[in-house]
Amino acid sequence: MKNTQKTLEYYVRRCERACEERSALEKMVGARAKEPGWKARCDALRCLKGIDAPTAFAVAAEAGEFSRFRGATSFAAWMGLAPSEHSSGGRTARGDTKAGNKHLRRLMVEAAWHYATCSPHRKPLAPGQEVPPAVRGHAAKGVSRLSARRKTMAERKKPPCAANCATARDLAYWCWAVGSMAEGAK
Repeated sequence: MKNTQKTLEYYVRRCERACEERSALEKMVGARAKEPGWKARCDALRCLKGIDAPTAFAVAAEAGEFSRFRGATSFAAWMGLAPSEHSSGGRTARGDTKAGNKHLRRLMVEAAWHYATCSPHRKPLAPGQEVPPAVRGHAAKGVSRLSARRKTMAERKKPPCAANCATARDLAYWCWAVGSMAEGAK
């Protein structure tokens, strides 16, 4: 019994330490997201539900300039959220989506779970968050559409994981749109 208690205490301390380290890292990333080169894009991305400073910074940093992508579909494909297709003549062969930026794909899938239960209303701005009205309005439109689409998939009894992956792909489209608008508003 004595060893069991010591083991439990050890694991509790390790978990507490990991939580402290995570908080410190989130503060560093949050501070970096407020720097002039990142602020406009990160603030705009944070208008989408499921995306806060760490995710917004990761998307902005990994994507670089959103304008380098031809469109939302190419951005989602770059993340690995658009299915591949190799078709010729009358033959259609569709592949999976697990190619592309693994880190961002995981972040989009995690963020997409918010749309299973969130309201379709716009996300309130956080203290210090500055977003042009046009960008904020477009992000609110995205939140509303993503929420409605997810609700429709649930009503049609689509499996939750499949619905979430579809929502993640659509969320990537909205990230590209909002990020591109924020770049143009500089």
